Amino acid sequence: MKFTHLHVHSHYSLLDGLSQIPQMVDYAKELGMDSLAITDHGVLYGAVEFFKEAKKKGIKPIIGCEVYVAYEKMTDMRPNVDNVRYHLILLAKDVTGYKNLVKLVSKAQLEGYYYKPRIDEELLFQHTEGLICLTACIQGKIPRQILSNDLKGAKETIQKYAQAFGPGNFYLELQHHESIPDQKIVNDALIKFGQELNLPLVATNDSHYLKITDAPAQDILMCINTGTTVNQEDRLTMLGEDFSLRSPEQMAELFKHVPEAIENTQKIADACNFEFILGETKLPKFEIPGGKTPNDYLRELCEEGLITRQMDKDPKARERMEYELSVINKTGFSPYFLIVQDFINWSKKNGIVVGPGRGSAAGSLVAYLANITNIDPFKFNLLFERFLNPERISMPDIDVDFADIRRDEVVKYVSEKYGADHVAQIITFGTIAARVSIRDVGRALDYPYSYCDKVAKMIPPMHTLQETIDKVQEFKALYESDPQAQKLIDFALQLEGVARHTQPMPAESLLQLIH
Repeated sequence: MKFTHLHVHSHYSLLDGLSQIPQMVDYAKELGMDSLAITDHGVLYGAVEFFKEAKKKGIKPIIGCEVYVAYEKMTDMRPNVDNVRYHLILLAKDVTGYKNLVKLVSKAQLEGYYYKPRIDEELLFQHTEGLICLTACIQGKIPRQILSNDLKGAKETIQKYAQAFGPGNFYLELQHHESIPDQKIVNDALIKFGQELNLPLVATNDSHYLKITDAPAQDILMCINTGTTVNQEDRLTMLGEDFSLRSPEQMAELFKHVPEAIENTQKIADACNFEFILGETKLPKFEIPGGKTPNDYLRELCEEGLITRQMDKDPKARERMEYELSVINKTGFSPYFLIVQDFINWSKKNGIVVGPGRGSAAGSLVAYLANITNIDPFKFNLLFERFLNPERISMPDIDVDFADIRRDEVVKYVSEKYGADHVAQIITFGTIAARVSIRDVGRALDYPYSYCDKVAKMIPPMHTLQETIDKVQEFKALYESDPQAQKLIDFALQLEGVARHTQPMPAESLLQLIH
């Protein structure tokens, strides 16, 4: 019997999920699965990476999210009430569903954030088209109502959600965790509701790591998350139960009393057909005065720049300008240059400090003439081909630095001129590097700081843990002779490379212009 995991956390469920995406997809393939979902907590950080990796490995990717639903209104921020959050699984069936998922996740971050990014039912029910909904784990609203013995309320909520999402798009989610007594109570009630209301069941496993042997490493990760140690009592832990990516055979055996819950995972997988269209260059529209073409207007700006930069009498400068413009015209990137020069020149006119330019864009004379950069590529013998090469056409990348204290004004200008839906700020992630993994794991294991610091300092800069074991004899000897060090390093190896936190936007990474 075929089975698809539809409730899966990657390491983008920060310091909660352990599974890195390439390994996750590989393991699903190893288990004989041909489809897999990603449903990280409150975010879509891993969606594109997961999609690309799954397609490469012949796995059908299903893009989803485990959203947090506020107790009442997502804008309320009242302690002891709005710390209550319900979980809910949403899966994108098509482009409409993905767009609705993006709207929900974005509003949760921008308007509903209170400890966690939250939506509410009012917002959710406005964006149900193209989505499949699962009732989630025992932290979902319906399971919580069942556990509170509010069966009437649970039934009403089920009916409300079933109506909102429509036939075939709402499923009662069953999980099997023997050491959690509440799970059986919820499962029994959901099975009865399914029979009574003629609603489908679906089996999931709420995967947070790949194999059951990974559970201790995931526990270390949660200790890092909560600032606790493995020796503390009454701490948050998932040990004692299997939250792995169980095999189809295991899942079929666990749910043999409700085989339709296994079969329905395939129905859902078949219904989810959203795919990213990657590699297309899409830019907002730049309004050009006087009905000129983008190529003509960029040339006009460059001609003015030759005079302003006092290069109009230099035949080499004109020859270089003509060559660069021919490449830019051929590649169709004139609108990109026009947009970038627009917000840079607006910033300069409004007294916002803009960097002189750096990276490969500094090799472009056109960028210099359009006042995008302030570095003469002739003076420093900089090559245009490092920036834009006609033999290898790729989107230009112009790094721009703005004064920290007024950068938000530039973002506002670009959003208002080109449309907020055409502008996106970007995010970067801090991952657990080799030395950090030793120190983080050491704290979680309650090892002395001095000991962990000593081990961490044995790792050469820019080396992974495995490279250090292979190349540094002192480190290898410690690993092989000291059981405490071996335990520390083994856990650190499992955590190395896992996303640890989001990082502030780099100074040069103001925004991305999108279609």
